[in-house]
Amino acid sequence: MKYLNELNESLQIAFAAIRANKSRGLLTTLGIIIGIVAVVTTMTAANGLENSFKESISAIGSDVMYVSRMPWVMTGNWFEYRNRKNLELRNAHQLERRLREAAAVNPTTGTRKSIKYESKILNDINIVGTTDKHIMVSSSLPEFGRYMTELDVQYKRKVCVIGSEIKAQLFENVDPINKKIHIGRDIYIVVGIMEKQGSAGFFGGPNFDSQVYVPITSFLRSFGSSNDRGFNIAVKAPSHEEMEDFEFALIGEMRKIRKLHPVEKDDFSINKMDSLMAAYNNVMGVIVLIGLVITGVSLFVGGIGVMNIMFVSVTERTREIGIRKAIGAKRRTIITQFLFESSTICLIGGAAGLLLALGVTALINSLLMPASVSIPIVVVALLVSVLVGIFSGIVPAIKAAKLDPIEALRYE
Repeated sequence: MKYLNELNESLQIAFAAIRANKSRGLLTTLGIIIGIVAVVTTMTAANGLENSFKESISAIGSDVMYVSRMPWVMTGNWFEYRNRKNLELRNAHQLERRLREAAAVNPTTGTRKSIKYESKILNDINIVGTTDKHIMVSSSLPEFGRYMTELDVQYKRKVCVIGSEIKAQLFENVDPINKKIHIGRDIYIVVGIMEKQGSAGFFGGPNFDSQVYVPITSFLRSFGSSNDRGFNIAVKAPSHEEMEDFEFALIGEMRKIRKLHPVEKDDFSINKMDSLMAAYNNVMGVIVLIGLVITGVSLFVGGIGVMNIMFVSVTERTREIGIRKAIGAKRRTIITQFLFESSTICLIGGAAGLLLALGVTALINSLLMPASVSIPIVVVALLVSVLVGIFSGIVPAIKAAKLDPIEALRYE
């Protein structure tokens, strides 16, 4: 009870000292405010990027492996990758026959063309030639209409499924279903609109919402034979648990199809969502580290400012400290008083910084990407403020506690 009374008394003295020097306290907290804004903005931006990235690549499928000529994330000699032969459409058919346990095997290829509806034209749109199995290897589905069917692929029907951005830009308020559009020089009928998927542009990937999907057979008839282009092959594993074993089987079959000798390196790449996530985590780790270093410098500068002010406060209140010690105040009481004062200054700065960070986060959310300040981020920001206050005030507090009462009372 006695200790609680001492804490209460120290807190009252600390608040009284802060109120007596409002301008000085405000200037002192500027470094803390900047530091907390940096902390909160860094954490919210990192969370927003992570959520946006995970949402975007969810269309890739966590149990799907993509066989392609080039890796998604370059780690080796680019010239070695460049000299690889393209994958062919027949490789997908060969894999489908050999990998009976595969849940789905789906070849894709692509080109960029202008598309037109009535007088509206969109240039340089990604046209994807694929099959009805695309929705089996992807987590995305049509939001309106339907996807292409096996018969569409088999009979080379000129139908297409468009992304949500294509619908918004080309059709606006018109229902696109069963409307005819020009893709290059050919006319296709829109049979479906994909749900919003987002972009994998973090690593130079496509914007899934700005794509047009057509049957691969129709694609080859309209835009060139299979000998003129490369293909990617999506292979869905039987289950998540069998991914590792299935990957070895896939590599083995691809090596046989490509007729590679045992000593030869793979001339193809197996890409998975895990590889994208690992690359993303590495990049984000560096970005967050840089943000935290900048934040640390801001908080350090702010902490030095608080420490200087506390030394000034100790000097100005030397006689007060002497009187308190003369009437029985203990060292721990003096230390507690000044630690409360420094922590309170930093906590006020932290709260102000948090309010500013909320405004910055709202701006990021409206202009750049989904972002929000979560309860853990608020707790971390306020806790960091208090810790900076404690570390900044500990040396001045000890100096105050060590003052000799007699010498302190003589101080003018």
